[in-house]
Amino acid sequence: MWLRTGCTINFDVSVPTPFILMLRPRSGDQQWVARESYTFNPSVLPLEYTDSYGNLCQRLIAQPGEFSIRTSADILTADNLDVCPGAPYVDVQHLPDHVLTYLLPTRYCESDRFIDLGQQIVNGVNPGYDQVAAINEWIRSNIRFNPDSMHFQLSAVEVNQQQEGVCRELAHLGIALCRGLCIPARMVVGYLYGLKPMDFHAWFEAYVGGRWYSFDPTQAQPVGGRVTIAYGRDAADVAVFTQFGPALYPLSMQVTVDKLVNGPE
Repeated sequence: MWLRTGCTINFDVSVPTPFILMLRPRSGDQQWVARESYTFNPSVLPLEYTDSYGNLCQRLIAQPGEFSIRTSADILTADNLDVCPGAPYVDVQHLPDHVLTYLLPTRYCESDRFIDLGQQIVNGVNPGYDQVAAINEWIRSNIRFNPDSMHFQLSAVEVNQQQEGVCRELAHLGIALCRGLCIPARMVVGYLYGLKPMDFHAWFEAYVGGRWYSFDPTQAQPVGGRVTIAYGRDAADVAVFTQFGPALYPLSMQVTVDKLVNGPE
């Protein structure tokens, strides 16, 4: 599936403000970036680096006044998510070194608080992929996905208490439950074709059967049409923009995902 993704974010900056942006998708196993545009108004020269999770990050200083960020990309991505019922659990001692960090509790994914609940959810389920699928379905059945939720930046413990949240919060809970069972899990942020209302989207991946598989408790089926921007341990690692200094919120933000029937021209 060919998709054209885009976003426009507008700010009114009061003082020189350092930003770290995470808005560039990169080609990988599940997606190919064929065309890309990334502009700033007024123009500014960013510095780009790759963080410890493999994400492309841009750092810059925005000067006082109106400041806009605009991105667009044509990307080939999978029509459907890979699924693999029965994929086995990987013992911790056999995990690749770079995966081990995704077993640990973090600020928003307090996995040490979810060991008992996780064991209850997967009781009688085969270890591995099937356990993660059971966790995903449990979240869908017990935690309300509400894109307009007033509960913001919740941890896994908090969203479990509130019983509702946005996509990011549901992903936090899925990650924490997986890690509580010693299944590595990580946060993913990007675009999802057909999402309503359209916005950036978050889901999670779990490492079973020797590879990562995607799970999304906001969707009834494992739908494809996804473009990944960033991976991380939780939402703190995958913010599409981070600014330093006085509090600064976008004046407006527009996200678009369109299907290209004949591919890019």
